[in-house]
Amino acid sequence: MVVAAVAAGAGLLVFVLFWFQPHKLWIDERVDDPIPVVAVAALPRGPTSTSTSTTLLGAPAPRVTEPATTPAPPPQPQPPATEPVEPVEPVELRSGSFISRDHGTTGRVRVLELADGSRILRLEELATDNGPDVYVYLSTTPADGPEGDFDDTYLSLGRLQGNLGSQNYTLPGDADLSAFTSVVLWCDRFDSAFGAADLLAPA
Repeated sequence: MVVAAVAAGAGLLVFVLFWFQPHKLWIDERVDDPIPVVAVAALPRGPTSTSTSTTLLGAPAPRVTEPATTPAPPPQPQPPATEPVEPVEPVELRSGSFISRDHGTTGRVRVLELADGSRILRLEELATDNGPDVYVYLSTTPADGPEGDFDDTYLSLGRLQGNLGSQNYTLPGDADLSAFTSVVLWCDRFDSAFGAADLLAPA
């Protein structure tokens, strides 16, 4: 009887540790991604000057006699000129600030378009609790909307990389930003919103 009770208690403990992962509440995971900058070829600066020769109409062309010289060696091929490149800062398309839902959450969200046309969602100075199965969603529900609606119509950008710091998430090329209202940190295991932020267009 005692052995059975001990075995049952041990099984329950293993289940709780596996399913709820309470240790994550005391373990922080920090990510510090830089803002990506794409370098593009710089445009030439200033007009390109070319030299031309002109001949007066009706005037005989000057006759030039050159002394005999040793033939010049054939020109050597020159390496192709490399075009200068300049870093181009990304353009901010949307931004917002996190509000707390089931867990205290602070930080900013930014949607950035890079010089090559790709877009990323960036979380900056994020601070929230750690937890199991937390994902970054674009949702059609406002940040202060009903919690149960966040995962009705959404686009998942993958697991949350860390509960602290700044991190980047690639947006699919066909993602329609106008269809989404907010960013939510969503715990899929327990249907819980840790925090959410409205996506606002620049003023």
